[in-house]
Amino acid sequence: MTEQRVSVEITHNIAHVKLNRADKLNALDMPMFIAIRQTIKTLRKNRDIRAVILSGNGEDFCSGLDVKSIMKSPMSMIKLLFKVLPWHANLAQVVSTGWQDIPVPVICAIHGRCWGGGLQIALGADFRFATPDSSLSILEGKWGLIPDMGGTIALRDLLAIDQAKKLAMTAEAFTGQQALALNLVTEITASPLADAHTFALTLMQQSPDAIAANKKLYNKSWQGSKGWALFRESYYQIRILMGKNVHRKIYNQTHKAEQHKPFVARKKW
Repeated sequence: MTEQRVSVEITHNIAHVKLNRADKLNALDMPMFIAIRQTIKTLRKNRDIRAVILSGNGEDFCSGLDVKSIMKSPMSMIKLLFKVLPWHANLAQVVSTGWQDIPVPVICAIHGRCWGGGLQIALGADFRFATPDSSLSILEGKWGLIPDMGGTIALRDLLAIDQAKKLAMTAEAFTGQQALALNLVTEITASPLADAHTFALTLMQQSPDAIAANKKLYNKSWQGSKGWALFRESYYQIRILMGKNVHRKIYNQTHKAEQHKPFVARKKW
């Protein structure tokens, strides 16, 4: 059942991940939560992929929580919210925060509705490409709830606190163009999926170890002490210099395209 909710196709080292419940506007039910978690877990271990492109089948990226389906079973809410350690992500949160554990760029292509849990998932990506007329919303307030799927981690880096409170408290919808002005999306485009693919190909020209180290460096150092940030810069650089890909990149940078050497699988970051 979970396999029907998310499709994954790896082509030329790019993992194309699609939310696959178009008949329900890609609304999140328990099987979809489980499928997304399993997809993240699988991709995290794959050292051959160079990028992930996340999108939704049909007319919408994701319309949010399938409230009827989830509320129908009290056990569903328990399974979503349960966690052994308070500071670890539960099932509801890992579908957003888990994308940051994959050591490659995760690019989300947004079209149509991107509401509630859908926006939380998109916020977990490294980059968001959206159509100008897409509809985004921190929708949880509509149901008397608060956003609890991990998107708060991204919001604190992307959005001014008063704007975050306003959007969460009002649950108002806003367009992709407005999201760009708020700094919630990376780029506005009429073809987010195609442009996400083009961007992924551009990033694949770089060393996969440098890309992975950059992602980890900024994720860990954007918040926190200056001393630890300086330590990570030096430590990650030493790890890169001890690998093969930095030498491949230097060689490719100084030779013609037809002479370029392929990168080897990245280290475990």
